[in-house]
Amino acid sequence: MKLQDMRIGHGYDAHRFAPPGNSENRKPLMLAGVHVPHTESLLAHSDGDVVIHALCDALLGSLAAGDIGHHFPDHDEQYRNIDSSRLLEEVMKLVQQGRWEVINADLTVLAQAPRLAPHIPGMRERLAVLLQVPVERVNVKATTTEGMGFVGRKEGIASYAVVLLGRPGPHGP
Repeated sequence: MKLQDMRIGHGYDAHRFAPPGNSENRKPLMLAGVHVPHTESLLAHSDGDVVIHALCDALLGSLAAGDIGHHFPDHDEQYRNIDSSRLLEEVMKLVQQGRWEVINADLTVLAQAPRLAPHIPGMRERLAVLLQVPVERVNVKATTTEGMGFVGRKEGIASYAVVLLGRPGPHGP
């Protein structure tokens, strides 16, 4: 494919775990659109999927279109407990409106617990579907912080995302 234009975007998100015993805030732990069994849940207005939130911010950044909070404010009740996959679908509409295509996405999840390695293939597959690209264009890595910071103290989970978008040139497909 010949590309006329390329854009890079970077995103970050973090959520703390919900306080113990607070059943009102308990929800399944969702990461990259995949349910990850865990004793903790993330405190958030939406489902708290930090991986998808970071990915949305990276895509929006590459489009110079603000951030996830601008498009999906946490004070808007229509986004309460929303499946973050739906937010990513909306962001992808903006990508497509600009005739952009995701060339690749690289994501890093920072979590002291739970262990994420067994879930990474499913995460890559789910994100590839949402991004409408082959799974080979999506990479997900998981790491700990060796006990340092809020992640290391098991207070929450964070994620970074980097995306490259391309727009076909005049002689491209």
